[in-house]
Amino acid sequence: MSEVAKHESQSPAPKKARILLYSDDRNVREKVRFAVGSTTHGREIEWLEVATHDAVIAAADTQSHDLLILDGEAAKSGGMGICRQLKHELYVCPPVLLLVGRPGDAWLATWSEADAAVAHPLDPFVVRESVDAFFEPAAQSA
Repeated sequence: MSEVAKHESQSPAPKKARILLYSDDRNVREKVRFAVGSTTHGREIEWLEVATHDAVIAAADTQSHDLLILDGEAAKSGGMGICRQLKHELYVCPPVLLLVGRPGDAWLATWSEADAAVAHPLDPFVVRESVDAFFEPAAQSA
């Protein structure tokens, strides 16, 4: 076996990208997962889907995530309020991508302290680009 082949076979697989996806609407969760796909920058995505405020808080408190995607249009507990709560309550809060009702709601994403926002109706290309931006490899310095 060549030295290159040995090195490639011994290099560890990239760590999975863990994403928590919150929406009370199963169709919204499905659209996001479809838009993003199963990998980002060569990393397999491990999804955790939740549909209630309590489930988001419990998962954020007890598990590690690389990104939270919160639906600002979710009924009862919108993602904007949950985002603000998490940013204030977690010592180290993962980045948050907020799904807002319309482009004009971007200021609400700022209030909620979200790291980025995408407006409904969800454009799959914009959703994918937004998620990928959180997982871009560090720039190589030459």
